[in-house]
Amino acid sequence: MTFTTPTDAALALADLGSEQLRHLQRLMAAWGMLADLCFSDLLLFASAGLSDSGSRRWVVLGQMRPTSARTLHWDDLVGRTTDALQRPLVDEAWHRGEVVDGEVAGFGTHEPARVQCIPVRFKTDRRAEHSEMVAVLSRETEISVGRTPGDLERVYASTFARLAAMVTRGEFPFAVEEVGHEEAPRVGDGVMLLDRGRRIEYASPNAVNALHRLGIHSNPDGMRLDELGADETAMAGAFATGMPVTADLSGQGSVTVLTRCIPLLDKATVTGALVLMRDVTDIRRRDRLLLDKDTTIREIHHRVKNNLQTISSLLRIQSRRLTNPDARAALEEADRRIRSIALVHEILSRDVNETVPLGEILHWIVRSAQDSVTGHPVDFSVEGDAGAVPAEIATPMAVVLTELLQNAVEHAFPESADIEDACVIIELANDGDALEVKVKDNGVGLPEDFSTQKFSSMGMSIIRHLVTTQLGGVLRFHPSPDGRGTEVELVVPVVLEEDPPVFPGRR
Repeated sequence: MTFTTPTDAALALADLGSEQLRHLQRLMAAWGMLADLCFSDLLLFASAGLSDSGSRRWVVLGQMRPTSARTLHWDDLVGRTTDALQRPLVDEAWHRGEVVDGEVAGFGTHEPARVQCIPVRFKTDRRAEHSEMVAVLSRETEISVGRTPGDLERVYASTFARLAAMVTRGEFPFAVEEVGHEEAPRVGDGVMLLDRGRRIEYASPNAVNALHRLGIHSNPDGMRLDELGADETAMAGAFATGMPVTADLSGQGSVTVLTRCIPLLDKATVTGALVLMRDVTDIRRRDRLLLDKDTTIREIHHRVKNNLQTISSLLRIQSRRLTNPDARAALEEADRRIRSIALVHEILSRDVNETVPLGEILHWIVRSAQDSVTGHPVDFSVEGDAGAVPAEIATPMAVVLTELLQNAVEHAFPESADIEDACVIIELANDGDALEVKVKDNGVGLPEDFSTQKFSSMGMSIIRHLVTTQLGGVLRFHPSPDGRGTEVELVVPVVLEEDPPVFPGRR
C-alpha cells in the first residue's frame, strides 16, 4: 500500500491523535536542517499496532534526504510498513525510550548502514515535565571507512546531537515552528554556533562570507554580533523566549542577510543557539521591484478611475444644458456606462490582485437602477455569489449588467402598465469554469417578434457585442417559465482564451 502524503499514511495506519500528528508535521517541516547537520537520510517511523505474531508494526510517515551528503535511500519510502524483526533498532528505541545506535542492512538496499534511532516525544505544554512517545526518528547513512572528519563536520555532528536530545525530551520541534518556504536558510547557506552568552563559538565558511557581505571583516570567534557592529535583536529574542526568531540583517548598500536563530535547550534552559544565515539580497531586490510594480499598477487604475469620473462629470454638465430629451437621455446612458467602468478601476486601485468581486460592482449597479425608477416602485434582489473574476471580465460584465437592469426598468415596467409587486431578480453562479447570470423580471414581457438581431437599440448592441464577441459567451432572451415577464440568461467563460470556446446552443 502506498500513500501520497504523510498525513494519509498516519490517518490510515498510525496510532496517532490530532495533536500528536501536528507535532510530527512540525518536525517534518524543520528536519531538512537536521538531515544536513548529520549528513544522513532521516526516516520517521510511527507505530501501526501489533501484528498477528504480537510484534509491533511500523509505518514510515516521512523521509528527508540531506543536501550535504549522498542519499542512502533512492526510493520513496513514505507509507511503507515494516515490523520489529526487520527494524529491531526502531523497536528497541521505542521500548527503551533512549537513543539506540547500530548497524543494519539498509531499508530497501542490501548495503550495510549506520543507524541511530531517536525517540520522538511530545509535550502538550513545553513547561510540563511529562511527555509521551509518539514516533521514532531514524538517522541512516553509509558506513564510511578511513576518513577523518573536519572541524565543520564535528561541529555539525555535535549540534545535531544536541537537537536530537531535544527531540527525545519533547523540546524540538518548537510549538510555533514556521513552515519552510523558498527563502528559508538551510545549513549549506551558512551556520554560526553561539554559546550561552550569545558569543560565536563557530562560523562556517559560508557564514563568514555572509558577514563579509554585511561589511564585517573582523574575526568573529568569541565575539557577539553587536560587538561586530551587527544587529543582534533576533538572537536576544531567541535567548529570552527560548523560541526561534527569524530576522533580516542589513549591511552596506542594499545587502540583506536572512538569519534564523534556533535556541538549543537542555530541560527548558537555553544553552546556546544555532544561527542559519542566507544572503537574500537578490530576493529582497526582487520583492521591492514587485512592490513598486504593484504600486504603479494601482496608481494607473486610480488615475484611469479619476479620468473616467471627470468624463462622467462633463457628460452630466453637458446633459443639463441640453433641451432635447433624446439627446439628454443619450448622455445620461453614456454617463451610467462610464461610471460602471470607473467602479471596476476603483476596486482595482485598492488591491494588488487583478480580480474583482462582482458582487461589489453589482451592489452599485442595482442601487443606480433603483435611483432611475420614476414610476411605480420596483424591488431588486440578488441571489447567489459570482465570486471574484478577472478584471478583463469584470469591466465588460459591469457594462452588460448596467444595460440589462436599465432595460428592465425602462421596458419591463412602463408607466402605462399596471403591475403590482414589480420585481427584478438577479441570479449569480460561478463554478470556476463559467460565470452564469440570470436577470428575471415580472414585467410586460417581450414583443412577439423579439430577436436580439432585429432589436437594434444602442443598449442591445452593446450587450450583444460584449457578451458574444468580447467575452465569448452565450446570450439568451426568453419569456419567464410562469408566463410573466422576461428572463435573460448569459454564460461566459471565467478564463478568457485567445479563441473563445463555442458554447452549446451558441448562435
